[in-house]
Amino acid sequence: MERMKRHDADRGTWWSLLALTAGLVALYAGVVPDLVRDWGVDENYSHGYLIPFITAYMLWTRKDELRRAARRDRGSWVGLVVCVGAVAMLVVGRAGAELFLQRSSLVFFLIGSVLWLWGWGLFRLTWGPLLFLMFMVPLPYLVYDAVAFPLKLFAARVATGSLQLLGIPVYREGNIIQLASQTLEVADACSGLRSLVSLIALGVVYAWLTERVRWKQAVLVASTVPIAIAANAFRVAGTGVLAHYVGPDAAQGFFHTFSGWLVFVVAFALLLAVGGLLKLAGGPGRGPRER
Repeated sequence: MERMKRHDADRGTWWSLLALTAGLVALYAGVVPDLVRDWGVDENYSHGYLIPFITAYMLWTRKDELRRAARRDRGSWVGLVVCVGAVAMLVVGRAGAELFLQRSSLVFFLIGSVLWLWGWGLFRLTWGPLLFLMFMVPLPYLVYDAVAFPLKLFAARVATGSLQLLGIPVYREGNIIQLASQTLEVADACSGLRSLVSLIALGVVYAWLTERVRWKQAVLVASTVPIAIAANAFRVAGTGVLAHYVGPDAAQGFFHTFSGWLVFVVAFALLLAVGGLLKLAGGPGRGPRER
């Protein structure tokens, strides 16, 4: 009798999953293609192509736990409430032509679906990787500008101070750096927001794969913010040094692009160093995840 009840419950779950999948396709058929198209257009979110695969890998590292939880637990109607809330976000986003609401509602719809179909046990195992999908959703322009502008000013101030310490004559006005031979503008692309978002995402994955102690995970992710901001500021300073001693070409083209990659590698190396220091602090490390 118990086996028959479990069989009926499993069959009901699969029918619910089929219905949710059909609803997902119908609701987001126009949202997802536009999101993917933006990844190819907006360089700040070119990492979006990788995020779904990283999420899949994070879930795969816990496949045995997920399988056990799916067999043990039953769905919760709270998940249906979350799904309805996600659909409401989608409707409001469409009514107000707000892409961020429309796209982020997809993430919450997936999280709600897991809770509705499989319950709290599976939800606790999957909400983190699924919420990681938010890194593929571009920020609203108002938020982007509000964050990018102070980052540009900070990078310009640090660069100006560094150049003055090196004895290079320089004058700054806002995000404009005036050298003796040319003028450098710390534009949106040089604000460091792109590397900040990418490094935070990388920090989340690194913390997930290497640590199971919550406070260490939090420290690793939090450390990405000052690392990324400082690295970008010194990248701008380095560009000013090259522009002064080498010439205007050093501030653009190949040199400018290469310096961006180089600074990101240095920033990731600093993140690894923070991870090494945290391991010295003691406590359990981690296989892919606490079993």
